[in-house]
Amino acid sequence: MSEILIAQGNSALSITLNRPEKRNALNDALINSLKDALREADKDTNLRAIVIKGAGKDFCSGADLSALRKISESSVLENLADAENLMELYALIRKTKVPVIATVHGRALAGGCGLATACDIVLAAKSASFGYPEVKIGFVPAMVMAILRRNVSEKRAFELTTQGFEFSAEEAERFGLINRVFADESFAEDVKNYLSVYTKVSRSAVILSKRLLYQMDGMIFETALRSGVDINTIARLTDDYQTGIAKFLNK
Repeated sequence: MSEILIAQGNSALSITLNRPEKRNALNDALINSLKDALREADKDTNLRAIVIKGAGKDFCSGADLSALRKISESSVLENLADAENLMELYALIRKTKVPVIATVHGRALAGGCGLATACDIVLAAKSASFGYPEVKIGFVPAMVMAILRRNVSEKRAFELTTQGFEFSAEEAERFGLINRVFADESFAEDVKNYLSVYTKVSRSAVILSKRLLYQMDGMIFETALRSGVDINTIARLTDDYQTGIAKFLNK
């Protein structure tokens, strides 16, 4: 059975984590399949968005028992390579040109919550739940902390990562961790409507906006402004801008 399922829509690519019997737990094969799918999707010049979701009852429950056993039995260098593999996935999501959107139902825990957090946008069903319970087994959600710290306040990030409690979709939205909470019964339709927005805006402008937003992380104010000048200039030369401004001026 394939670790992921890929479905191509009109302008969005759907990637489904396909280990429902393991609650879509992360392992090397799944992480590598996700990376390959994102790299391949990035070549599609018509693509407007990528959706990551889970098969079965949950989005993703983190690492499975075999992965945890492998970690406990591996050397320092082997564990370093394993951690770097997950780091590469998180970095790749940010480097992928179009928005990568997690649509969460059921549970998104540990590495699963990390995967959702790493996405550009998170949409959740009202009954979904989240959590970083790694601290309960002496582990640390270390790499995702770099992203979590940019999503929520310092004190909230401290609380979430050091107490390890599970929290609801509505709490996650209040924390600033996710973008929208939709009713369970209309979740699929609400996600579809949300995605449709990206067919109505400029693809090149979205790509440039994503790139600039993440490039600004850690920049001092003046450097961030200068980066804005560069992207502003590039945007003016795109086909989308030329077409859009011509329509506006000819109204």
